Amino acid sequence: EVQLVESGGGMVQPGGSLRLSCAASGFTFSNYDMNWVRQAPGKGPEWVSGINFGGGRTRYADSVKGRFTISRDNAKNTLYLQMNSLKPEDTALYYCKTHYAGSDYRGQGTQVTVSS
Repeated sequence: EVQLVESGGGMVQPGGSLRLSCAASGFTFSNYDMNWVRQAPGKGPEWVSGINFGGGRTRYADSVKGRFTISRDNAKNTLYLQMNSLKPEDTALYYCKTHYAGSDYRGQGTQVTVSS
C-alpha cells in the first residue's frame, strides 16, 4: 500500500522558514518523480515544485522560485521542501504527490500558515 505522510508544517511569521518532509512507503521511492502541491482555503490545488526520481532535475512554480528548494533522500525514502522568505500568500495545505502504477497518490498534507 502506497503511503505518503507529510510533516513539518506550522505557523510562522512573514519572512520565516519551514522545512516540510514527506515520508514515502509501499513503492520503490527512488524510481519515481515526486511533487509538492498546495491548496489554499477556497482555492484549487496549485503545483509548487517537482523533482525527478534521481534528484538531479527540479522545477518550481514562478510563485516560489528562488524561495523554495525541493530535495529528496532516496536512502531514507523521504522528500523535502525547504521554504524560505515565506509570505502570507504561501498559507495553504501542502501535500506530496506521485504517480505510481497508473494512479495518482497523495498524502493528507501538512498545514502552513504565514501570519504576523
